[in-house]
Amino acid sequence: MSALFWMFFKIACTSFGGFMAMISVVEGEVVERRRLMTHPEILDGISLASILPGPVAVNLVVYVGYRLRGGLGALVSALGAVLPSFAFILVLSVAYFQWGQVPAVNKLFMGFIPAVTALIVSAAWNMGRKAVIGWRESALTAASAGALLGIGGFYSTLGIILVAGVAGWWWFHDATTRADAASVTAVPSPPLHHSMRTSLLLVQPWGMAVPLLTMDPGLMLKLFLVFASMSVMLFGGGYVFIPLIQEIVVDGHGWVTTQEFIDAIAMGQITPGPILVSAAFIGLKVAGFTGAVVATIGIYLPPALLMVASTRALEFIKKSQAIRAALRGIRPAVVGMIAAAAVTVGGTAPHHWVSLLIFVAALVALMRLRVQVAWVIPAAGLAGLMLF
Repeated sequence: MSALFWMFFKIACTSFGGFMAMISVVEGEVVERRRLMTHPEILDGISLASILPGPVAVNLVVYVGYRLRGGLGALVSALGAVLPSFAFILVLSVAYFQWGQVPAVNKLFMGFIPAVTALIVSAAWNMGRKAVIGWRESALTAASAGALLGIGGFYSTLGIILVAGVAGWWWFHDATTRADAASVTAVPSPPLHHSMRTSLLLVQPWGMAVPLLTMDPGLMLKLFLVFASMSVMLFGGGYVFIPLIQEIVVDGHGWVTTQEFIDAIAMGQITPGPILVSAAFIGLKVAGFTGAVVATIGIYLPPALLMVASTRALEFIKKSQAIRAALRGIRPAVVGMIAAAAVTVGGTAPHHWVSLLIFVAALVALMRLRVQVAWVIPAAGLAGLMLF
């Protein structure tokens, strides 16, 4: 279990560039390097995480942890994935409230962006080799990428998943599933009686936070409920959700000023992991370290519980031939969405020959030399610091 924690802790420490970057690293580590899951299984997890509320990358981590080690695995994996970004944001927040500014790390991140783009391209290629095996899958991949690039937004993502699922059912429901079943390594589901214990294990973070509630339990409960209620409305990623957060914590409760909120979002962008870790900044402002812990638990816990319940249900519905046919259509669509993310992220890189150099070097290191991401991303940041 400790190996599971440290695997995701290490992944989270290098996952700069948004949720798709973290998803790409998870895919590379879990499927390519350690072979703990198969490409179809990880694509199922990405599909499920994309249509459920909450941070997509953390939802995927919960899915992987639950599939591998049940409820305790989901808890340990989520903690490993969230703790690095939580620690980063705490340090930056303390510095911010002490000196009133965000540390300047622009050149480092100018180097990160092309390397993250290479990482996403590598993940799309690795997944595509397994999921895109015919002209129908190729068409779904291209259409998915085109729709996401041309329209964008949560509703496009949801529409892509639904349309791909219907297309998969229409095209593949009469095909034999023997080959598909043979390509998937069976991962035993936790027994039915394990489900109640799973819920208790995932609620443990809240229980661990209770001893910290020494200042104002009423305020802590309010913080938790506010962020928990927002988390179950989080569809489409943190950027889509920013206006709602601002309306509630700035205009509604007045916990932070508009400028502080903007700075919190900026700090969330320059730390590894999901942008929603900015909740810790707000909690720290309202009630110190205890508030940061409670706000973070509130923003991550409800989606994690929902992800576990949905993963459990997925194990049963995947036995249906119709569902498996739909998933066969969804998987190449997910590959197209990842490819579109590479284009979007790459478009934010500085238009400079150094960006192209870093991108090519990172792509060769990842795909040809099989260098671990933990080395590629920091090296790219140092290259940006020296060359830009």
